Amino acid sequence: MSCPAGLSYASVVKRNVQKQNFEMNIRSKARLSKMSRKTPGMTRRNFFKKSTLAGAVLSAGSPAVPGGRGAEGSGQAAGASSLHVRPRYHRWHVDPGVEWLEVNTGYAHLDWEIPVTQTALVLIDVWQRHYLIDTEIRTEMVIDEKLVPLINACRKAGMEVIHAPSAPTAKEHPNWVDLSGGPVQKGPGADWPPARFRSLSGPYAAYRRPVEVREAEREALPVRIIHPKVAPLSKEAVIATGDELHLYCKQKGILFLFFAGFNTNACVLRNDYATIKMGEKGYQVLVVRDCTTGMETRETQETMSQTSGAILHLEMFGQYSVSSDEMIAGFKASS
Repeated sequence: MSCPAGLSYASVVKRNVQKQNFEMNIRSKARLSKMSRKTPGMTRRNFFKKSTLAGAVLSAGSPAVPGGRGAEGSGQAAGASSLHVRPRYHRWHVDPGVEWLEVNTGYAHLDWEIPVTQTALVLIDVWQRHYLIDTEIRTEMVIDEKLVPLINACRKAGMEVIHAPSAPTAKEHPNWVDLSGGPVQKGPGADWPPARFRSLSGPYAAYRRPVEVREAEREALPVRIIHPKVAPLSKEAVIATGDELHLYCKQKGILFLFFAGFNTNACVLRNDYATIKMGEKGYQVLVVRDCTTGMETRETQETMSQTSGAILHLEMFGQYSVSSDEMIAGFKASS
């Protein structure tokens, strides 16, 4: 990347990220405005019924994504032998002769050539709905514009595509691998803090957050299913937990996990089958930064800083990011 005079590489990257976030926000608002004009009397409840298919497409007969590999599952055809990517990370160092200041740190890249057989694209909580309208609109944009093309390319290349839609959703899907009987990696904290403190019950109930008056309305929304546009093909794994993902990767010899899905600042960070926990298990973790979006707030929606901040957190502390275009271009055919 060439840098304009007077600007550092890190400044140029930051400016480009801000520009992309701004453009997504504008397109999201335009889509919401267009929807409102078309249906001026639409209530939030009717919006959900219209936009989420009300659970009608239950993932029993998973259709192939257009342009994908038909009825074949991932990993069945060796369309590519390797994947070339340049993982981005935040470098907590400065160059010789440069003062040790935060503003003098910035992005850096590695150069990797990875065997496709050791890689997987993990789709985190790619559901057909979200209870926040603007978050759902951004999610649909990401799915349409970036995620579906990436999934198609991964399937064509023979890369494993693994679906991680949360335990309740996964266990209802016919592709659930059900490795729950395998060895479980125990973590600390089984007996401390006490169980009632962890659940904030009994003498600790006073520390709970108040019950939201509209929580019943949110809970009454249609059941969450895997989004029909990314429905698993016949051989693609659906996992329910981090232990299942780990055991599946061990069976398949997978070492490099590329994560996409929602929400960046919640499930993509925190779930036990997501970025941080799988990094702690020893995998090389990369988030596909244009195939995710976070839940923003009144203060952050204009800049999308919850989304970019979550990605930066990963880049700062041991994980990496790539773009979907880079991955699609990086698949190299078998010789």
